[in-house]
Amino acid sequence: MSEQTASRTHEDDSYKWKVLASVVIGLFMVILDSTIVNVALRALQLDFTASTTEVQWVISLYTMALGVATPLSGFLGTRYGSKRIFLTGLTLFITGSALCALAPSLPLLIAARAIQGIGGGMALPLGTAMLFRAFPVEQRGIAFGVFGIVLVFAPASGPILGGWFVDHDMLSWIFWINVPIGIIGITMGNRLLRKESGTKLPVNWLGILLAPLSFGLILFAASSAGESGVGWSSPRVIYGLIAGGLVLALLVFTQLRSKHPLLDLRLFQYRSFAVGSVVGVVGSLALFGAEFLLPLYLQILRGKTAFEAGLFLLPLAIASGVMVPIAGKLADKFGPRVPIIIGFLLLIFNTYQLSQITLDTSLTYILFLTILRGIGVAFVIQNAQVAALSEVPPARLNGATPLYSASSQVVQSLGVAVLATILSSAVTTSFPSSGGTPDPQALAQFNTQYVTGLEHAYLAALVITVFVTVIAFFLPGRAAQSKTEKAAS
Repeated sequence: MSEQTASRTHEDDSYKWKVLASVVIGLFMVILDSTIVNVALRALQLDFTASTTEVQWVISLYTMALGVATPLSGFLGTRYGSKRIFLTGLTLFITGSALCALAPSLPLLIAARAIQGIGGGMALPLGTAMLFRAFPVEQRGIAFGVFGIVLVFAPASGPILGGWFVDHDMLSWIFWINVPIGIIGITMGNRLLRKESGTKLPVNWLGILLAPLSFGLILFAASSAGESGVGWSSPRVIYGLIAGGLVLALLVFTQLRSKHPLLDLRLFQYRSFAVGSVVGVVGSLALFGAEFLLPLYLQILRGKTAFEAGLFLLPLAIASGVMVPIAGKLADKFGPRVPIIIGFLLLIFNTYQLSQITLDTSLTYILFLTILRGIGVAFVIQNAQVAALSEVPPARLNGATPLYSASSQVVQSLGVAVLATILSSAVTTSFPSSGGTPDPQALAQFNTQYVTGLEHAYLAALVITVFVTVIAFFLPGRAAQSKTEKAAS
């Protein structure tokens, strides 16, 4: 090996870790913000004297903006360079965060949350694509394992931080916390990431119009269905889903016929991308769609505060943080199929056990179940994305990661809304109170119905988990994966 070649190899070896550090720091706040606001809704409602439906849009519009911006990120990254659009997304995100903290009214807060969502939707898929390109095939498992720590720890720590800020009358800090983290992420990315030249692609105006419209309509319907007192039978939910489905069908038709599509749907011709996307995207419905159920149980039936309920999710994050690198090493050695199936088998057992919890279930046992769930999530979540992207040529990664991320966003939102509907449909009795003192008989009826609703929701998640586990067996093994990855590169 010549001295020049050795120097280039050393530079490439060090650069991949710079990419990992920049992406992890930059995206931590984006992922954190997906949950930190959830526990503050009641405080925001009181602060702005708003109804539950009105304040719900602080979360709903953020989710919609995230889903709308994600499909556009691949085109922008390819045309103007991934680094430039990634840093632009982070800048928009921290700008939106500062505007949220300073917002004097609820409408302005909701608008600022939309700016946050647009920035996050631009940064998240491009950060993932840069990370995948930077690492060689044999090290992608461990790289995404480290990234997976952030992917799990950030949303799990969100309710804890949010609850602490609310309890200490520091409501604006659920937004201010993003600013210093974001500045560090932008500074690191600007200094460490290599500048990429863009490619002058023709603008697919039809895709730019239809993709945000279709995802926006579907996310709007899902968010509305999850609101209190709305449900799936509401006209705006039904019409939103019908309109979103029709626009989505038109989007698919036009993108498959286009020479330069905004969403590269032909990526589904790769077996790993097709199967990995089903495993990761549909599996996320069971994984994250069910995560919001446990805090509800702890707060409503067991009398825990938002902060205390958030603490119960911390062991999940710690267990995932410990196991994700191990799961990544297993994926590097045996291919992602092995750890993914192990993870789903753990989640099948775990989800069934969660469906059996009652008012008398030991909190210690529930803590054990959260740890077990964290281990299962560690084996599945990042390895599914690695599997999906493994056959995709490097030049098409800017199109693959937004397609994967946007699909996940839509399915997760639908999953939360569906499970919330299953839960609420079993609870026909409002939480009873008479002069501030609950009526014992009515309270017992409410508790029984709520436990039944939880059981039904977790069993629905269990059915999905079993289905996805079967699909995971169709993922290629290590030998097949290596051949296709070499051919793709």
